[in-house]
Amino acid sequence: MNNKYDIRAKEIDSLLCVGLDSDFAKLPEGFRALEFPQFEFNKWIIDQTAEYTASFKVNSAFYEARGDQGIRELKMTIDYINTKHPTIFTILDAKRADIGNTNNGYVEFIYDWLGFDSFTVHPYLGHEAVQPILDRTDKTTIILCRTSNPGARDFQDLIVDGKMVYEIVAKKVSQEWNTNNNCMIVVGATYPEEMKKIRGIVGDMTFLVPGIGAQGGSVEEVVKSGLNSKGLGLIIHSARGIIFAENPKLEAQNLRDEIRKYSA
Repeated sequence: MNNKYDIRAKEIDSLLCVGLDSDFAKLPEGFRALEFPQFEFNKWIIDQTAEYTASFKVNSAFYEARGDQGIRELKMTIDYINTKHPTIFTILDAKRADIGNTNNGYVEFIYDWLGFDSFTVHPYLGHEAVQPILDRTDKTTIILCRTSNPGARDFQDLIVDGKMVYEIVAKKVSQEWNTNNNCMIVVGATYPEEMKKIRGIVGDMTFLVPGIGAQGGSVEEVVKSGLNSKGLGLIIHSARGIIFAENPKLEAQNLRDEIRKYSA
């Protein structure tokens, strides 16, 4: 079982996750002129926000878009976090999914070479395909369950044997896939009623919660719908609203404080 996130969250009394979605086109001009623009920007954000955050989440797409230079700066970013802030839980939002032997490659790349604590995974190929990731008991597998985007309803709300697909995923992951106690699930902030239902299915399992801020999710509704019996169980994510703010440090502190207000 990997309980790194819970340890950090309790230690600093924070359920905040800062998203390092450092879109090159949106970086301030001063950073874009540097040799390693994404890394230098990330380093600045990390230093500004680390005291308030229990987790950093990196969306792989913003780095892959820049080819080998972006991957190099992604590696520099995670190395910096692991060196300077080793107790902060790290997530690569990569949404990987493939058959088992291909997933071995993702495991080696994301866990062993990059050095992340967790990454996001599609459940569509089933348990056997995801097994190589689940077998890493020193790491955490975060499985998509109820995503925050409007199109989530296309498949996740389909009814099979009287249950919606996202409910079936929640039950499968919590009751059959989580034998090593190293699974989390993605549950979007934009669907608080569904979050409440999922909490009833999975018990104390932790949710990665995108959708706060730009997507319109409510901190109050998320905390009231998703907090587990230990007063934990939520990784509340914000990216653009913090990293591209005029004062990222203040925005991180304000969101941490808002979460605290409703979880007290």
